[in-house]
Amino acid sequence: MSELHSWYNTTSRAASNLVRHTNLMAIMLICLILPDHANAQSSDWSDERQLFQQAQEALAAREMEQFNTMRQQLAEANYPLLPYLDYAELEPRLGSLPFEDVDKFLADYQPSYLAARLERQWVATLAELDQEQALIRYFNPDNSYTQLTCQALLARHNQGDASVLDQAPALWNVARSQPNECDPLFDAWMDADGLTPELIWERFEKNMQAGNRNLASYISTLMPVDDKALADLWLNVDRRPERLASDAGLENTDPRVRPMILRSLRKLANIDAAQALLQLNHYREIHQFSNSEMSGIQRYIALRLLFQGFVVETESLIQNTPTLQTDVLVGWLIRDALADLDWQRVQKWLALLPDETRNSERWRYWRARATQAISSDEHSQQQSLSTFQELAESRSYYGYLSADRVDEPYALTHIPAPTDASTQLALLQRPSVQRAYELLQVGEEINARNEWRYLQSSLNDHEVAASGVLAKNWQWHRESIQAMIRIQHWDDLELRFPVAYLDSYDQAFQDTGLDTTYLYAITRQESAFMADVVSPVGARGLMQLMPGTAGDVSRNLGLSVSRNDLFEPSINIRLGSEYLSQMIESFQDNRILATAAYNAGPNRVRQWLRDQAQTLPADVWVETIPFLETRQYVQNVLVYAVIYGHRLGRPQAFLQPSDLEIP
Repeated sequence: MSELHSWYNTTSRAASNLVRHTNLMAIMLICLILPDHANAQSSDWSDERQLFQQAQEALAAREMEQFNTMRQQLAEANYPLLPYLDYAELEPRLGSLPFEDVDKFLADYQPSYLAARLERQWVATLAELDQEQALIRYFNPDNSYTQLTCQALLARHNQGDASVLDQAPALWNVARSQPNECDPLFDAWMDADGLTPELIWERFEKNMQAGNRNLASYISTLMPVDDKALADLWLNVDRRPERLASDAGLENTDPRVRPMILRSLRKLANIDAAQALLQLNHYREIHQFSNSEMSGIQRYIALRLLFQGFVVETESLIQNTPTLQTDVLVGWLIRDALADLDWQRVQKWLALLPDETRNSERWRYWRARATQAISSDEHSQQQSLSTFQELAESRSYYGYLSADRVDEPYALTHIPAPTDASTQLALLQRPSVQRAYELLQVGEEINARNEWRYLQSSLNDHEVAASGVLAKNWQWHRESIQAMIRIQHWDDLELRFPVAYLDSYDQAFQDTGLDTTYLYAITRQESAFMADVVSPVGARGLMQLMPGTAGDVSRNLGLSVSRNDLFEPSINIRLGSEYLSQMIESFQDNRILATAAYNAGPNRVRQWLRDQAQTLPADVWVETIPFLETRQYVQNVLVYAVIYGHRLGRPQAFLQPSDLEIP
């Protein structure tokens, strides 16, 4: 082993000297050959990284002589992040129209994430400064967005190209507002008599279907008088869907009335599904709804009937209407029967599932459970056991439930992603890969992700798999997970279930008593180990803590924590594990209830418990969780905990004794 280290040290020093005059590939190669020394690459550019950050500071202070000197040194070293300095220097000057500098930047760095970004900013600047000929020259339709497209088309029109108005209808006729910058183009198109009553109605209908009533109301002002009256009818009934029962105008057989009735029936069903069904039966003969229209609206109403407590009525409707026997509707009826532990009803509705879903793992499991519960026949019991044994071969929620039922080991299939060292080495030669790595090293992860995602669009599946391995070697866990999702390779447990921040998770175990595998499972489901992620509702960091919740927990611990502190892994893990511990304590050590509460909130879970009529087995309770997202969340966390037990060498039971029943 000492000889290996000696060889490595000698080779590493030689490569470190070489890279200053060539590129990063040689050092990356060493790291691939000797993965135990993967951290060695972090020092290869240490001097240049420091110089890069000093150059950034000099540029910010407008110390241009120092900046230019340092930039030249980095250029001579062929430092991968040189484009970021050039971009930072050039971008603020775009308003002064530095054509030659822009041309040079685009020529030097095309194709790249930064070149595409600068090109868009440049075109936007040209549009703002009314540089029409230059705008036409630089506009790239493959690297644009609606505002720029409208401005470029208008520039061409102003320069005498009337043919561009042919592209206006597709931009105007959408189910959303378009940028104000598109208005001059639309005005020119309308002045040329491009707007027709048919097109106006088409856009009006699109926006009504999308729920954009205010925009639809504005569009209706462009209509001829008769069309405007019909549009007003729709706007009125959309605002008050109960008018379906009284507005005679809805019996107008104009084909444009049909979609307004179907849309309004959906809105009425949300309020009163029984009344919606009654009105559907009234209008179906008048408007001659197609089979697909009838099936769609009937399915929607049936589901709302079920949610509003009309279970018997829904069952009768579905049983007598074969087109309604979908996996969604029948699935909800099965869950309703499960909540009552009515195994006969479970079997009845399982038999009516569509063929394509009846043999899924989920419904095979429940068919075996129902048979086992109600049949004393030895052959039927054996069939159930055989089903459980077959399902137990799957690394999945129903596979692990089944494994527990037949006392089989959990399936933990691991098949590495389809890649090889040569593909990884080829990727390491790409400037975008080198830039992404260096951006991570200097703490600019957002730019690193931008580089990485720009790269991904150009990779084939084999290269994506290789990129996942590189990301894993760099401890960039979210990107290794995303690579497996992109190529739908679900069996690489090392890439899909990274072991990160282990010291912090083990410390959380010491502080709270929550098993490390469970904490890992929650984090994997919440953020996929993206430490700086912010959810649409504001949850932050690895364990996706809301700032208010984090504040309460930190005060209880005697800590002072800011919102930005939640992006620090050790802090987020400490607070998240403490909050999860509170959920565990609140729900008497039941991980299923605590996990559901972590996702949907403890008050919702308590309401679900109040609504249930009897104690339920764990598998039944999970299957009958009203929220699909929470149901899948709980199932995933339970599975992930087993997988992390395997990854950490700490085997875990799928369900613990405190999980088995939900009182």
